[in-house]
Amino acid sequence: MNRRFANLLTALPLTAALVAPPVLACTSMVVSKGATKDGATLMTYSADSHELYGELYHTPARRNGPGAMRDIIEWDTGKFLGRIPDAPETYSVVGNMNEHQLSIGESTFTGRDELAGPAGIIDYGSLIYIALERAKTAREAIQVMTQLVAEHGYASTGETFSIADPKEAWLMELIGKGKGQKGAVWVARKLPEGYISAHANQARIRQFPLDDKENTLYSKDVISFAREKGWFKGADKDFSFADTYHPLDFGGQRFAEGRVWSIFRRAAPSMKLGVEYADGSAPNKRLDLWVKPDKKLSVQDVMALMRDHFEGTPLDMTKDVGAGPYAAPYRWRPMTWEVDGKKYVHERAISTQQTGFSLVAQMRASMPAPIGGVLWFGVDDTAMTVYTPMYAGIRDVPKNFAVGVANRGTFSWDSSFWVFNWVSNQAYARWSDMSVDVQREQNALEGQFFADQAEVEKAALEQYKRSPEEARQYLTAYSVKQGEKVHSRWRKLGENLLVKYIDGNVRDEQGKVNHPKYSEEWYRRIAKEKGKALEMPPEPKKEEPAPVAAPAAPAAPAQKPAPKPTVAPAP
Repeated sequence: MNRRFANLLTALPLTAALVAPPVLACTSMVVSKGATKDGATLMTYSADSHELYGELYHTPARRNGPGAMRDIIEWDTGKFLGRIPDAPETYSVVGNMNEHQLSIGESTFTGRDELAGPAGIIDYGSLIYIALERAKTAREAIQVMTQLVAEHGYASTGETFSIADPKEAWLMELIGKGKGQKGAVWVARKLPEGYISAHANQARIRQFPLDDKENTLYSKDVISFAREKGWFKGADKDFSFADTYHPLDFGGQRFAEGRVWSIFRRAAPSMKLGVEYADGSAPNKRLDLWVKPDKKLSVQDVMALMRDHFEGTPLDMTKDVGAGPYAAPYRWRPMTWEVDGKKYVHERAISTQQTGFSLVAQMRASMPAPIGGVLWFGVDDTAMTVYTPMYAGIRDVPKNFAVGVANRGTFSWDSSFWVFNWVSNQAYARWSDMSVDVQREQNALEGQFFADQAEVEKAALEQYKRSPEEARQYLTAYSVKQGEKVHSRWRKLGENLLVKYIDGNVRDEQGKVNHPKYSEEWYRRIAKEKGKALEMPPEPKKEEPAPVAAPAAPAAPAQKPAPKPTVAPAP
């Protein structure tokens, strides 16, 4: 399943008209319940693509009669791939979480060139949303996904999936067998309690235990297929999925593992993970599949980990000339470029301008599933979005998050995707100033959601005891209202930013227009590069007037000589 209407109420499969363009550069992390402050399993996902329209998908539960078929529409392109038998019963899905709190994210790692070329009809996006419709737990989702590929073939390149429920968090890596060969090879590993993991467009599962079905699952031919191709010749215990099917190169370390490193370094600073794990200077340095955070993480902590631009590291995007005068941690594409025969890169941070939507899935076994599951959902750049609570059991989603047919080509004030992009694109131009205003509003909204969460859930639990459906309707009304509030507040924020910073000015709280200078450092850069052209000539010296002689002092009156003493005549 790909795009979804917010008000989809039919059991009929979606048509190819609902198109999701490519999502090839995503970031995801998983946090086991033993590593969180509230005992929840957490999963994050940022769907990053310059073509993806960010919206909140919604598919109601349905019952299907015998012989019902389901269209498979490729998530990236909208292309019709085929039909498969539908399930007799499916579950309600809101975004990337279903009504049982099962949540799934992904990142594409492509893999070996020899394995390109689909040999089936199930693409990676369909795997996600079909599994959410058919599975209640992470283990069950792995079974559904791998059986679909085995039966109907795989139609995408390599993928890493985050698959989590209130009790378990898993990573699964899967890649097709190449043109003309049906099925896929795969391996899945369960996170140990108290640990976190992440992935970002690079295969990460290396060696794995071969006899631990409780914590590791894999296709029976995951090693033998590599042997047949001549890609692996060692002992089974030494087999590495990632090194075999997606060997690490400079780009994989700098652009992909760099994002994982930034999550790990912030969550576990005591490990002192140096930048050599990320900058490509030490290709043999490999990050562990998971790490133990220095402290247990809250939902807010995990949101912060997804709002990263390598601040405070040698890869800090705010420090070089590309950041401009207002220290913007963003670089427009392409990411690689050449000057005078030498090739260079821009960094690829977790928080990036092309995110369509992102989420933090909070899954708690301590509550009934419709209440325990919260999909904290946001559109656009993770650093600039507002994560808004959408409960697992809701019957509808805010229209501003799901405004009909996906369309990135037509602006609409009714679309949160467009309103958030309008604000972000203002802020990118004057980041160091405007980001302060944006984060103030972001903190106010998200802070209120967290402050209200306990009371909202207390009320929902009381209603759930009387009627589960009453609780679901209550949470639907609450979630829709919060989505509408966020949309309204963000549009107002955009208006205020335009007024405050119009034409390079800054209007203070009293309405006075000021003209703040650039930083001293930026003036020095301009002077260094264009100093001769921009330097003003020295001001001519002013001729000093000739000194005016002081008027002569009046002559002192002549003194009369003192009278001579009278001398008596000699006798």
